Amino acid sequence: MKYMLLIWNRPGFVDGLSEQERSALFGEVDELMRELTESGEFLGGQALADPSQARTVRLAGNRPEVTDGPYMESKEQFAGYLMVDCDGPERATEIAASWPDVRRGFGVLEVRAIMDEAGTEM
Repeated sequence: MKYMLLIWNRPGFVDGLSEQERSALFGEVDELMRELTESGEFLGGQALADPSQARTVRLAGNRPEVTDGPYMESKEQFAGYLMVDCDGPERATEIAASWPDVRRGFGVLEVRAIMDEAGTEM
């Protein structure tokens, strides 16, 4: 089953880390990515630009309205994603729990099953 692991963290949190802490954090990410790639579970993923670079489009009256920045005011913002193909929700949750942002308390990962084109499995 395929899962999207949505990474939510506090924008700029890395700026508050020492060089040693940053190196350790990114080293942990690299190690986890290597393990997921070797196991064949990693399908893809990307980090996203800072939320200050986002645009939000919503309906205002009968016309689309575009504003700068993310839609929600919150401490955490959507920072990136991983797509994995694993045995089930337990394994996807295990992968999310091992993500350094989660283990170090910098953010959260949301685990969502990816529906097939018919969407009948949900």
